[in-house]
Amino acid sequence: MISSNRHTRLVLLFVLLISSCGPISDVRVIRLAHSMSTTHPVHLGMVKMAELVEEYSEGKMKVVVYPNSQLGTERETLEMLQIGSVGITKVTSAVLENFIPEFRVFSLPYLFRDMEHVYQVLDGEIGNNLHLAGENVWLRGLTYYDSGARSFYSRNKPIESPVDLTGMKVRVMESQMAISMIQTMGGSPTPIPLGELYTALQQGVVDAAENNLPSFLTLRHYEVARYLSLDEHSVLPDVLLISTHVWNDLSEIEQEWLQRAANDSAIFQRELWHKAEEEALRVVKEAGVTVVYPDKSSFQTVTSSLYEPFRNSEPEFFKLIEQILNTGNLK
Repeated sequence: MISSNRHTRLVLLFVLLISSCGPISDVRVIRLAHSMSTTHPVHLGMVKMAELVEEYSEGKMKVVVYPNSQLGTERETLEMLQIGSVGITKVTSAVLENFIPEFRVFSLPYLFRDMEHVYQVLDGEIGNNLHLAGENVWLRGLTYYDSGARSFYSRNKPIESPVDLTGMKVRVMESQMAISMIQTMGGSPTPIPLGELYTALQQGVVDAAENNLPSFLTLRHYEVARYLSLDEHSVLPDVLLISTHVWNDLSEIEQEWLQRAANDSAIFQRELWHKAEEEALRVVKEAGVTVVYPDKSSFQTVTSSLYEPFRNSEPEFFKLIEQILNTGNLK
């Protein structure tokens, strides 16, 4: 028996596949599917990109956005890009690491000194190289959207040091690096789909979770997790990707329009994100959430052991880690 959501996706995909068999006008149409809500700053960044594409191309190119997982989960839309049935998608780097191993690097805790360091990496040579790292699996990066720093939140007590995580069941994404991080801190990593996390926290299936501030608010997790610890252990950028099947079919000027629009939309989205973080923190504080600002050094000390094994086991990956750590470092 096919669920109604699954049936709707299948119908939409059938329509997309049929309509992609040939041009129906002189306008180049590219379909963008993602899982965010229509109020999320990342969605608004993609809407801005679609507007800019139409502006820069003077109506010769159009991006149609399908939000709210209409065409599938992040993993499913990545697979659609690989066969060219969808043109563009947005995924978190934690999901992308299962397709492009280099993106595991963003799941390492305390990789970045601050957000300026993040932008130096993403906007520079390292970020550009990572955009091209997935071409062998038919994925090409266009730009990075800001998704802030991820911090812990919990049901019964504040997390002020790694010791507080001992024995706690902590929801993580399906990322081996994230799982290893929680284990190193003494917690019990528990992969749970994001859509099930509210109930899992409410019923005590997990004791804690981690995410960025706007998601903590918009997913209403603050209603069932009353302690927020701004330890800012990782920064997982959202990545906007295009199918290489679609990219290679574009003319040089079409590629230029699309890339320019993507770059400019990222600047717009970062401004939205910063405002969303400030607003989220204000709202959850007013709602009675206890916010703590722990000493990050204790978390950094415990998790530093995650870096060293790559020196011998994966020297190229360890070189990438060192390049990121040294970016913009004047010491």
